[in-house]
Amino acid sequence: MATTNEYIEYVCEQINGIGEIRYKKMFGEFMVYVNNRPVIIVCDNVPYVKQLECIKEMMQNVETGYPYKGAKEHYVLDIDNLEFCKTVISEVEKVTPLPKPRKKK
Repeated sequence: MATTNEYIEYVCEQINGIGEIRYKKMFGEFMVYVNNRPVIIVCDNVPYVKQLECIKEMMQNVETGYPYKGAKEHYVLDIDNLEFCKTVISEVEKVTPLPKPRKKK
């Protein structure tokens, strides 16, 4: 089951207000960008964030999973817990580098 357009719109609505939000369809699923930094991957209507040191303590009691086959283990983000979600995303956004521009062929 792929992520629905309605769900990705819901995820973006939930985190509205923490910066510039946009999403991009990738491989049938979605990447959510905050201030042009890839912060959340949404697969099968489940939002995931990378397991980073900066959020390890606050995420110690949350569910984990694999967004797609071959991926590293990620934290499952409770998108309905607004304040916690925004705190986590803000911390992840601080340490996530901007993507490198693609070279034109």
